[in-house]
Amino acid sequence: MAMAGLSRLGIQDPRGVDRKRLVTYVEIDRCATDAVMVVTGCRLGKRALKFVDWGKMAATFVDLQSDRAIRVAAKESSKEAARRLHPEIENKNQQQMLAYREMPEEELFEFQNVRVNVGPEDLPGYKGERIVCAKCAEGINFRREIVVEGRTLCQGCAGKKYYTTLGNPS
Repeated sequence: MAMAGLSRLGIQDPRGVDRKRLVTYVEIDRCATDAVMVVTGCRLGKRALKFVDWGKMAATFVDLQSDRAIRVAAKESSKEAARRLHPEIENKNQQQMLAYREMPEEELFEFQNVRVNVGPEDLPGYKGERIVCAKCAEGINFRREIVVEGRTLCQGCAGKKYYTTLGNPS
């Protein structure tokens, strides 16, 4: 997926380009995301890998230098195509791994040229202002604060928590 997307952007060796040139959005938290990270060199810690939790086997590769982007999504039909190509292999994972190496990219993936508006706060290397939440006093980076009734809050204090507070550990 990553190799096909980068190839269509004209990037043959992503590790040979400026690390701030490429931003990748992955739409699933499965092993494919690790493979995309290895192939592209994009990492969460360098702000070049973005996770969008859509549960789809897809990724979007953004070349900031050329302002071009391509979204690559795995075709559901590829699994059936793998079964037809190698019916002699009973193990579905082995069958798919072999078939996917042999199948043309167009049978495996759907390609879409897209536009991604990457704001300055989402760029690799961005060093922005740090804001303090008016409620919990934790620092907020990268313009992720929310203003509610005139108070600057973190997303958790604004009601977007992914966790439930149980109290402080003993």
